[in-house]
Amino acid sequence: MRIIFMGTPDFAVPALVALIEAGHEVIAVYTQPPRPGGRRGKELTPSPVHREAEVRGIGVRHPVSLKSPEAQTEFAALDADIAVVAAYGLILPQAVLDAPRLGCLNIHASILPRWRGAAPIQRAILAGDPTTGVTIMQMEAGLDTGAMLATLRTTIDRKSAGELTAELADRGAQLLVGTLRDLAVHRPVRQPEEGVTYAHKIDKAEARIDFSREAEAVERQVRAFMPVPGAFFELDGERYKVLAAEISEGSGEPGVTLDDGLTIACGSGALRVTRIQRAGKPAMDVADLLRGRPVPAGTRLG
Repeated sequence: MRIIFMGTPDFAVPALVALIEAGHEVIAVYTQPPRPGGRRGKELTPSPVHREAEVRGIGVRHPVSLKSPEAQTEFAALDADIAVVAAYGLILPQAVLDAPRLGCLNIHASILPRWRGAAPIQRAILAGDPTTGVTIMQMEAGLDTGAMLATLRTTIDRKSAGELTAELADRGAQLLVGTLRDLAVHRPVRQPEEGVTYAHKIDKAEARIDFSREAEAVERQVRAFMPVPGAFFELDGERYKVLAAEISEGSGEPGVTLDDGLTIACGSGALRVTRIQRAGKPAMDVADLLRGRPVPAGTRLG
């Protein structure tokens, strides 16, 4: 097929690669414009999808909007059979949705209709869902409301958002290729009207750890915000990102350490931090941190 690919982050890259390796002709890639980044945070940095497309010699477009008649005319002029969307970051107007001969398909990282919206992986972890997955769906004007063509499920277990994103990106890419190969037999199924939830975009303020919550909820918060934005607490005015932690026995005043190994009392139960990162420093095991920066029992974390 002649395919327009529309995606931006690392999650979308395996789908782009899988389409090319399956023999499809990716005639153009749409992605978000380069953003400030790099070591100093100032250099304009292309998205992961942009970089992959350039390596493979595919033309890249990054309009700031698809609402203008000019942008829609350019899109339609590509004469695509289908458009594939994976975490692109822009709303597609109806004229864009209608332009490809077979419409637009979206790879969504949840089992719809649960967790429609921007952050389905993080919200599933935060909610304590036992399973999640990927849905290949037809796109329409509503927010992730289109008919479903295929789904797959996976267990969440103790996976972080980063681990789960990588898994769903790879498995979703293969599901996409299989769906396109057998498109004629994948009958669209309307989403159930019951069970709709919305995965609102993550606010950085949500990453501050509230130790008054039960330990299970705090541990989920650590996994949901790993690697970004990173769940954190403050100690003596310095921010510490908690990269990994496990539920532990013990009780006490929430936010106060129970031992010299960074086990912290929660509203119910306790959390033992196992991997951590100080502001401006590399990630390290907690044992390495504590050799140079002891945190004795009875320390109150801000």
